[in-house]
Amino acid sequence: MQKVEEILNFCQISDTLGTSGQPAAGQFPAIREAGYEVVINLALTTSSNAVPGEAEIVTALGMEHVHIPVIWESPTPADLDRFFEAMDRTQGRRVFVHCAMNMRVSAFVLLYRVIRQGLPPETAREAMLTIWEPNPTWARFIEEALERLGARG
Repeated sequence: MQKVEEILNFCQISDTLGTSGQPAAGQFPAIREAGYEVVINLALTTSSNAVPGEAEIVTALGMEHVHIPVIWESPTPADLDRFFEAMDRTQGRRVFVHCAMNMRVSAFVLLYRVIRQGLPPETAREAMLTIWEPNPTWARFIEEALERLGARG
């Protein structure tokens, strides 16, 4: 059986939060085996590596599935708000968040950790920078979210 650490761009953020790029269909059992209870997907169902029937696979394994499709070229404050709501609602549970490459996710998780959990931005950025350096669209999105939500850093 595969291990969760083998999933594309896997990153263990905390005891209760893991992130990655798109898991293959056969990797969802490893996510469950690792103790995750909720899978949040920020990728589009039309992404080149999307798994058809992902929600059904995840729920058949006894996990909750949340899909918040975030358009890569134009993330919105509403997308981030929906992500924050999902994360707030699942507090106390082990949550696995993925997108296509763990780029969208790393930016959203950075913002969640700073705005909701009070981490210093430079500390929260460390995990994101192991995956990528945000392009201008995403750097602007992160900065505007920090300004809008009063956690500039």
